[in-house]
Amino acid sequence: MKTAEIAEMQKQYLMSTYAPGIALVEGAGANVWDADGNEYLDFVSGIAVTNIGHCHPKMVRAVQDQVATLVHVSNLFFNEKQPLLAKAIAERSGLSGAKCFFCNSGAEANEGLIKLARLWGSEHGKYEVITMRQSFHGRTLATLTATGQEKVQKGFGPLPEGFVYANFNDLQSIEDAITSKTAAVLVEALQGEGGVIPAEPEFMSGLRALCDEKGILLLCDEVQCGVGRTGQWFGFQNYDALPDAFSLAKGLGNGFPIGAIVAGEKLSGIFQPGHHATTFGGTPLACAAALSVINVIEEDQLLANTMMMGAYFIEGLCAIALKHKKWIAQVRGLGLLLGLVLDVPSLALQKKLQEKGLLTIATAGNVLRLLPPLNVTQDEIDQALKLIGEACVELHDEMAAQSPNPCQCGMGE
Repeated sequence: MKTAEIAEMQKQYLMSTYAPGIALVEGAGANVWDADGNEYLDFVSGIAVTNIGHCHPKMVRAVQDQVATLVHVSNLFFNEKQPLLAKAIAERSGLSGAKCFFCNSGAEANEGLIKLARLWGSEHGKYEVITMRQSFHGRTLATLTATGQEKVQKGFGPLPEGFVYANFNDLQSIEDAITSKTAAVLVEALQGEGGVIPAEPEFMSGLRALCDEKGILLLCDEVQCGVGRTGQWFGFQNYDALPDAFSLAKGLGNGFPIGAIVAGEKLSGIFQPGHHATTFGGTPLACAAALSVINVIEEDQLLANTMMMGAYFIEGLCAIALKHKKWIAQVRGLGLLLGLVLDVPSLALQKKLQEKGLLTIATAGNVLRLLPPLNVTQDEIDQALKLIGEACVELHDEMAAQSPNPCQCGMGE
């Protein structure tokens, strides 16, 4: 089917929770093709999901082999792939005595983290979780309430109790929010949906010390910034701040749905039979996919590549920003989770880049989020920089033409 046919069928049979513009039908590495035969350089990566690129041959073989062997048995039985995957994650986490629980998505993983914190604190009446304004933790009732954005919560009230909001990178704001009911602080090492805002080092180290002082938990949402995306296995590893537990999803399965809760020794024994469960979490197939992702990242040295290509990409983006400093404010991010921060809405630049063959994400109103696969090459980044540079020139000219008065368009001469 062509794009128009797919769009018409989607309109007829699917709920309108998204507004897609193109129909992608094939992918390989950092490239995708739509139903009309157009090729794109994919710097969305399924929103930080396809961290090892589309259809990586090692992952394809792992999934094919597992499909032909055993797909699902339920968690009422042992399945060897689960402990193998849990071991691989625990050994890379840096958490002492780490243990895992596998689920199917980031929202499920964060919901599980919240349950874990409440169960831990229940004996002493602690149930509140402090989260950050502009954070994003999911779309279930609990996780959209944890998400510090009113636009995500609007229309879904009454919302669950037990969530308090503080300011990201503001330790005093968090300290002021702590009460006798506080069980945990939940934080992203880098706010992706909130505008690609990295935590400040002193904030994360101070937060760890504050949680220790107050006797509460530090939880990290690693759904977007985990699995190598920032150049470390997990985003918090960029800082001197080990959490008590963290969540994973997105890049863990490279497109195959899987999420995880990873808990250190303080929390690893809290859940007991009957406390938490899942039908589809941690199937042999999901775990085989995730194991292949971890193996590829390690064998192909993708953490090092992420750091190197991230630095190269930032340098190129900064050069573009310097040419358009009247309306491009800054470049920020970690590894290959980067944002081009504009003084104008970012959707126009996203659309222009899509027309040119580069897929990106407009987020937080004025930020263009860039998420290439971790095995992106310098040639692919050069191609992206060329397209971004061209698009910025065109957008500059269009905005100047629409508003000849420099004071009105904010672009100067």
